Amino acid sequence: MTDTQKCKEYFPDATGGASGCAVKLHGRDVNVFYDDKQVLFDVNLAIGEKMVTALIGPSGCGKSTFLRCFNRMNETISSCRVAGRVELDGFNVRDIDVVELRARVGMVFQKPNPFPKSIYENVAYGPRIHGLAGTSAELDDIVTSSLERAGLLEEVHNRMNELGTGLSGGQQQRLCIARAIAVNPEVILMDEPCSALDPIATARIEELIDDLCQNYTIVIVTHSMQQAARVSQRTVFFNLGKLVEEGDTTQIFTNPHDKQTQDYITGRFG
Repeated sequence: MTDTQKCKEYFPDATGGASGCAVKLHGRDVNVFYDDKQVLFDVNLAIGEKMVTALIGPSGCGKSTFLRCFNRMNETISSCRVAGRVELDGFNVRDIDVVELRARVGMVFQKPNPFPKSIYENVAYGPRIHGLAGTSAELDDIVTSSLERAGLLEEVHNRMNELGTGLSGGQQQRLCIARAIAVNPEVILMDEPCSALDPIATARIEELIDDLCQNYTIVIVTHSMQQAARVSQRTVFFNLGKLVEEGDTTQIFTNPHDKQTQDYITGRFG
């Protein structure tokens, strides 16, 4: 079965560019436990390449836990156990070295978390430890291009030696995105990246997401259904640890098939 055929199988309702995409990430029968408490139940989800997939649902429904399965971040929690298979390009992520995996699958967190270093060093850190630049000039190019792709270069080009923590909240989040893309990832995971930002900064991040999906696969957890509708091509609704419904974003928000989905998006619960 070809990648395009896979997409037709997994995304039969896809519109636009999504209809010709390949499957980039795949969760198969994913179950997650914290000690004896199960928080995800038999989740099966394929995520298309170079598109934005939004995970929505009420607080505590498991969407962030599922997101963290893709780069094995759940392994940092001693009480957490993941069962099932999680794939990147068809390969089990457990068989991929975790340092390599997290370079290929970058992550942007809810609260901006720049390193207590200069703006330049925040972006240069990853390429330096992964050996992506042979010379100082090459490293300069990576830092500059990453900041430009993150929509931040114009604002900080003459402030490269200032602390990244001195930037505004929205600028810090774009710096974190520049840091993530500096190692040339294939996937960017975003866990409520705008929840701590004001409306203007949120709009800038959403514009950036729209630009980045031309080159990266993006999976975003968001508590804002309006944001999911604006930025994503596909939307996945979770509730009580289960994947309730997935589909083309327009279809999910205008004609959901499951009553739970309809009740959530119309504000009856959540």
